[in-house]
Amino acid sequence: MMRTWTTIAVMLLVGLLSPAGASADNVVNVYSSRHYDSDDKLYEAFTQETGIKVNLIEGKADELLARIKREGRLSPADVFISVDAGRLQLAVDAEVLEPVDSTLLKDRVPASLRHPDGLWFGLSKRVRCIYVSKDAPDDLIKTYAELADAKLKGKLLIRSSSNLYNQSLVASRLKIMGESKTQAWANGIVTNMARTPQGGDTDQLRALAAGEGGVAVANHYYFARMIAGNKQSDNEAAKKIRIIFPDQDGRGAHVNVSGAGVIKTSRNKDNAIKLIEFMTTKQAQKLWALDNHEFPVVEGIELTPVLKGLGEFKEDSLNAAELGKNNREAVRVMDRASWR
Repeated sequence: MMRTWTTIAVMLLVGLLSPAGASADNVVNVYSSRHYDSDDKLYEAFTQETGIKVNLIEGKADELLARIKREGRLSPADVFISVDAGRLQLAVDAEVLEPVDSTLLKDRVPASLRHPDGLWFGLSKRVRCIYVSKDAPDDLIKTYAELADAKLKGKLLIRSSSNLYNQSLVASRLKIMGESKTQAWANGIVTNMARTPQGGDTDQLRALAAGEGGVAVANHYYFARMIAGNKQSDNEAAKKIRIIFPDQDGRGAHVNVSGAGVIKTSRNKDNAIKLIEFMTTKQAQKLWALDNHEFPVVEGIELTPVLKGLGEFKEDSLNAAELGKNNREAVRVMDRASWR
């Protein structure tokens, strides 16, 4: 017999998400779109330190948000985690998050990496970078604006318009340049594509190393993984290309976030806040951020040798919340440009 979502939500609340004999006082239920082993280590460390059991539901951000909405006031969810500011904004728009007033989080997480009203807090940084071959001239490209320059016609390797990171990059351009200039920029990117967008960020870097294009766009940690990973072909490919942090003479490199917020209907709000605060400790930042080669949001965290090797760079101080606010318009801009 088919169960209604309300019935399923009740079952989750009273049974499946709460270990036998556990009370609401010592659990926190996390809905996360992150899928990294390092996150599991973090949850284990949190439980060891606090005695609070972490129950984890993983899935795509859109699916998790739809689930929370269906479950309504009976949802067992306490914390929502996503890997992109655009998806965090969807949670804001869905009105499922509750403001958190935590002095600790305000002190540790820079203002540009958290929602202005405390609806979510960034916990790791993801930088959208440009890549060229090792033998490319130093002045080939230094800015995001140059991705649309005619000199790159037929040379650009970049993911599809459905990619969250590209949507957020376009959203940042909308905030910085306005709609008209951003549209022209997106049109230029499509004109410059070396091929129809295909694959993920790593595939763009592999294609660049193989000579299929002259310039690629990818988040920094994909490159770091190729350097540090156990796949020899990726190790060799990484040696053929170099990373560029764009706009170093201007606003700085575009930064996106992984972040977390507390669910409005949470029955374990104190535990939810404790978990997010724990994620900003030095111990947790090493697990949450550095194990995946993301940059930590908290200052003073020792970087891995691979991240150090990428070099220092200037970050754009644009509040990450703006990426989500401009997401829908960014998608429309990309559609008008025929960015597939």
